[in-house]
Amino acid sequence: MSQPLASGLVPCGPVVDAEAADRARERLAEPATDAGWLPTFDAAWPALAPVFAASPYLFGLARRWPDRLRATLEEPPEQRLAAILSVTETLTGGADDLRAPLRRLKGELHLLTALADLGGVWDLDQVTAALSRFADASVNAALRAVAHDQRERGKLVSASGDPRGPVPGLFGLAMGKHGAFELNYSSDIDISLFWEPEALIPALADGVEPQRFVDRLAQALSTLMQERTGDGYVFRVDLRLRPDPSSTPPVVAAPTALAYYESVGQNWERAAFIKARAMLGDVEAGNGFLKALTPFIWRRSLDYPAILDIQSIKRQIHVHKTGEGLDAAGANLKLGRGGIREIEFFAQTQQLILGGRDPALRSCRTIDALAALRDAGHVTPEACAELTAAYIELRGLEHRVQMLEDEQTHSLPLEPAARTRVAALAGDSDLAAFDARVEALLVGVNRRYGELFEGEEALSSPYGSLVFTGVENDPETLDTLARMGFSEPATVADTIRSWHHGRIPATRTARGRELFTRLAPRLLTALADTGAADAAFRRFAVFFSGLSGGVQVQALFLAQPKLFELVVGVMAFAPRLARTLGRYPAALDSMLDARFTRSIEEETGVVGQMALDAAAAPDFETAMNVVRRVHREQMFRIGVQTLTGRVGPEEAGRAYTTLADACLRALAPAAMAETVRQGGALSGGAVAVVALGKAGSSEMTASSDLDLMTVYDAPADATSDAKGWAAGVFYSRFTQRLIAALSAHTAEGGLYEVDMRLRPGAAKGPVSLRLSAVEEYYAAEADTWEFMALTRARVVWADEADFGARVASSLEGILRRPRPGAPIAADARRMRDLMARERSGQGDWDLKLVAGGQVDAEFVAQVRQLRRAAADESLTVSTLEALADDSALAEAWRLQQALSQMLSAAFDDRPDPEQEPEGFQRRLAEAAGFEHFDALKAALVERRAAARAAFEQALPAVRDGE
Repeated sequence: MSQPLASGLVPCGPVVDAEAADRARERLAEPATDAGWLPTFDAAWPALAPVFAASPYLFGLARRWPDRLRATLEEPPEQRLAAILSVTETLTGGADDLRAPLRRLKGELHLLTALADLGGVWDLDQVTAALSRFADASVNAALRAVAHDQRERGKLVSASGDPRGPVPGLFGLAMGKHGAFELNYSSDIDISLFWEPEALIPALADGVEPQRFVDRLAQALSTLMQERTGDGYVFRVDLRLRPDPSSTPPVVAAPTALAYYESVGQNWERAAFIKARAMLGDVEAGNGFLKALTPFIWRRSLDYPAILDIQSIKRQIHVHKTGEGLDAAGANLKLGRGGIREIEFFAQTQQLILGGRDPALRSCRTIDALAALRDAGHVTPEACAELTAAYIELRGLEHRVQMLEDEQTHSLPLEPAARTRVAALAGDSDLAAFDARVEALLVGVNRRYGELFEGEEALSSPYGSLVFTGVENDPETLDTLARMGFSEPATVADTIRSWHHGRIPATRTARGRELFTRLAPRLLTALADTGAADAAFRRFAVFFSGLSGGVQVQALFLAQPKLFELVVGVMAFAPRLARTLGRYPAALDSMLDARFTRSIEEETGVVGQMALDAAAAPDFETAMNVVRRVHREQMFRIGVQTLTGRVGPEEAGRAYTTLADACLRALAPAAMAETVRQGGALSGGAVAVVALGKAGSSEMTASSDLDLMTVYDAPADATSDAKGWAAGVFYSRFTQRLIAALSAHTAEGGLYEVDMRLRPGAAKGPVSLRLSAVEEYYAAEADTWEFMALTRARVVWADEADFGARVASSLEGILRRPRPGAPIAADARRMRDLMARERSGQGDWDLKLVAGGQVDAEFVAQVRQLRRAAADESLTVSTLEALADDSALAEAWRLQQALSQMLSAAFDDRPDPEQEPEGFQRRLAEAAGFEHFDALKAALVERRAAARAAFEQALPAVRDGE
């Protein structure tokens, strides 16, 4: 077009604010004293009026520089653009010299492109090309300016006219829409900066560190371009489309960048390089860099997983294929459903898959790429036509939104008044009709986009889009994460993106990253479904980051969704189990064992193997570690079974106890061998280990300690053959070794806390007791509480079977020995009341010490056992069996034991279920046999009250003096 712009302008739409238009005309006409200018202004005014009435930004440009408005209208637009570019390209001086001119030139360029666009003189390609060409010219001028300043400071010694650019070896690639000459009206510019050591270092003065130099240069360049002054700014500059921007400097050495892309470059980065163009600084070096990247961008052969990973770029968007309506108000024209990104993603993913073998598909421009795909038969003509038309219309709307206030936004305003202004710039006088047109456009793109990969595996989530490509967080993805229940969506998105970058071993290989692309949406959805998204994600991150390799585990999770759901549930509701997986990811292997879902009591392979491995260990410490490894896996196994309801509370108690017994039986011989090694063998003696408390009654939980005592017998004059230890010393040393074996922490962790205080004379007696001394103590000194504790005594291990039987018989005999006149019930009640005063229950969820809690039931059970023993009736170590004739106490104990098993399996400390996620509350209720948490709480209150009443009847309060 060779005619002046004013003669070609047509009104873009209605005047939305007549008063604003009149005021604009008055202010713009004031300086127009030149009679030759007024006719031009008056002729153009019908086209200018709707623009300046709708856009405060454009009116501001015209008001500030009326001479520029006149020049813009009176000259042909191509001539005016050429003049702006020419002035920009010939600017000289340092940063201070260019700061104001660059901003004024940007204002002229914006005024020109807006009027040519809105007035129907330029099409989309001409508008975006003008913006992109000015971006090239201005950023090159800025580079010359900051290089000039460095040359003035003596740090840069190359000549200012060096053919390799202002800074030899430093080059910039225009990325994204800038690289494809498709720049937005108010877009920032994505530039990736690199430097070639061989060219740059000789251009620097001696002593100048090159990396520090280029980083400071990049900072100065960005500041000159984007700093806001009274004249505005030039372009916001984004340097993050470089390799792994969170861990690399602003300017990356080219050899380092090439190594990165060859090793861990991602498919979205390949897609970004489709549009890359060398345009800044040492362009020859930039072109060489892009040529070296060609095999990375355009791979000639792709296996199926690689193709799926490329396709995932578009499948991560949540696509509604049913034509679900989309609102125009607030619609994100770029990133939202039905927006520009959907069209770009489709074209780029097909280019990456097919362009390695067909160079004709490598166009950097979206519309051209769609046409090439159509011509090659990969896209139907109808799809190409519809998406092309939609792309042009969406980009036009995007520009009009940005023209209102020169804001880097892609969303239509929510407010009707502001959206009416956009509608006017788009040619619509009726907001309702405009909204309907936009909504139909978005729905059409969204539907067509969904059809393009119908039937493929979805990589979004029912909650919405989950896109982790690029270097900044996707707004819709952050909204999705917020809906999922994550309190800090940006942190979650950053973590997921870092895993995609291969920053942990699990995703360091291409195969690991491909698998993670498929796993990520399932992971986040599963975490959200637990109702405890934050805690579950935090714990999963510890586990996932600790994997030495992630291909097998991720493939397993994808192949076995039930297993994956189980692991996520552990992360959400069981910090104790999650910590095990986090510290020892190999614990996951136990879940793959076919025996994992079976009770530990159903098969003896694990228990037997533990004993064999400990016996084969070359030394005491190795035996300890062998047992700890097996114990850790089996504790995890029982905990998961408990948490998922595969085993009930009583079965869990037996399983935990079976495991404790197995550890003790594996380590007791090792402790004996260590004792013999240190002190020599003892002839004629024998020792037994007795479990008390919950270990004795087979009612242990995940947090139970071991109440133990050791009992021995030996000739009075027996001594060890090396050190001459007497029997008491020898078996005390054995007991100490056993305690250490069970309680010491090694590199493989710990086992149990060991409590020896229930043994006779614990406060002042030896740690191991001769059997005869035990019998004498209970005959003469023991209090009622000690007899109560003895009702749960059980021999777990003896180095001679006959001696173990003898100890068991002796302990039963002690219980059955008549104690005429002993106030058993009164003593038990006094002790319970003392406990209530000194160790009262801590809240409703203290399952042990509150009134009606487990201690009440256990005291009654133990008193009844003592009475049955005296009456020569059958005995049991089981609390429930002892309470068989008291349903109130039995039911309360059973309920609280079920809760205790769940809570101890899941938590290290004492939690308050009221504060836990709803999902855990539901599981807790189900484990106890209730439909919902409120029913559980009501039943707990009711059963405790009934249990306390039964306790009062069984062990009446004792009046003072009795």
